[in-house]
Amino acid sequence: MKSIVKIIVVAMVLILNHSCKEKTIKKEENQPQTIKEVTAKDILGNPDYLAISYGGYREASRDVQPTIAELKDDMKILSAMGIKVLRTYNVQLQQASNLLKAIAELKIEDSSFEMYVMLGAWIDCKNAWTGETPDHDVESEQNEGEIARAAALANEYPDIVKIIAVGNEAMVKWATSYYVQPSVILKWVNHLQDLKKNGELPKDLWITSSDDFASWGGGDESYHTEDLENLLNAVDYISMHTYAYHNSHYNPEFWGVPEEEEQLSDIEKIDAAMLRAKGFAMSQYKAVSDYAKSVGVNKPIHIGETGWATVSNGHYGPTGSKATDEYKEAAYHKHIRDWTNTNGISCFYFEAFNEQWKDAQNALGSENHFGLITIDGQAKYALWDLVDKGTFNGLTRNGNPITKTYKGDKEALMKDVLVPPTKKEQAITH
Repeated sequence: MKSIVKIIVVAMVLILNHSCKEKTIKKEENQPQTIKEVTAKDILGNPDYLAISYGGYREASRDVQPTIAELKDDMKILSAMGIKVLRTYNVQLQQASNLLKAIAELKIEDSSFEMYVMLGAWIDCKNAWTGETPDHDVESEQNEGEIARAAALANEYPDIVKIIAVGNEAMVKWATSYYVQPSVILKWVNHLQDLKKNGELPKDLWITSSDDFASWGGGDESYHTEDLENLLNAVDYISMHTYAYHNSHYNPEFWGVPEEEEQLSDIEKIDAAMLRAKGFAMSQYKAVSDYAKSVGVNKPIHIGETGWATVSNGHYGPTGSKATDEYKEAAYHKHIRDWTNTNGISCFYFEAFNEQWKDAQNALGSENHFGLITIDGQAKYALWDLVDKGTFNGLTRNGNPITKTYKGDKEALMKDVLVPPTKKEQAITH
């Protein structure tokens, strides 16, 4: 009898323990999960968060804004490519605010969808784009409203907007239509930093300016001013641009085929030139880093823009530096991604899709052809391997499935690939 009672007691204890465990498990299951919020510090320099520059414009004028549906299609394409951070350029037009809305909707539709934004606020000098003479010592009265709009969007979408960039190539002196003095950029960077300190912007929002390497002190000494030093101290990180592509015409020393390489095959000459293009970008990065350290600033430096066009009837085409084609774009894209990913540098590669508004009067102008994907959804050679892997299966752009340029015929593509000029040929053209 005692043994039976003992068995019954043990059984009851086991049942109670099981019941308690079930309740504990259910209680744990019902607990809200805490999702760690990703900040700019987590994103920048992290190869798991690939970055790209994005506009999304389809037409020859920005008067036609991309729709929410079109923006969502693009986001799905970029997400499939592993892109998780976008760079935009202004908040004057609807593109940026609509993009944030599109991303927010995608996050509601799919809780695993992840995309963040470096939100650009466009900065101009007085009389920029008006037909009157630009006054580079006085800022545009439009700047205040632009900064206010950027701050408002950062507050409205704190889970998406992780960076605000004050100006785009706004300090470089070759931007003769609109450039401003560093004091203007410094003023607005300090303004946004003050908003953060006062709790009027998210405390983890990073503030920068995105500009040419020279504007950050990596080039001519005329840029080495007290205002620039103060700006270097004010930003959370440095966002610099570097374009070996443009310098294949303007500063071609690295580009032409040196005498010792003239005996190489054509493809070897091209590959060697593309390695030098990568080295050119690395040297400009180092120049900015060296200058910043020389004035006591040791902050992260990331690439706000770099890229390679695939069509040009100007300086970079068949009658110019011969830098332009899909083979070279693919080589540059791979080199830059390998270098930046390996070294903890974010690269907002320029750019995601071709945009024809940039040189609307010249369809073959290089500015229209920096995209990795064409306007109608053809993946350029740099992304052919992703098409082969099925990365874009089920995705469309402008109603078209993502296919390869040249119908996937590499032999046809290579017919458009030109060998860079020799040093002797460069001497004649320059």
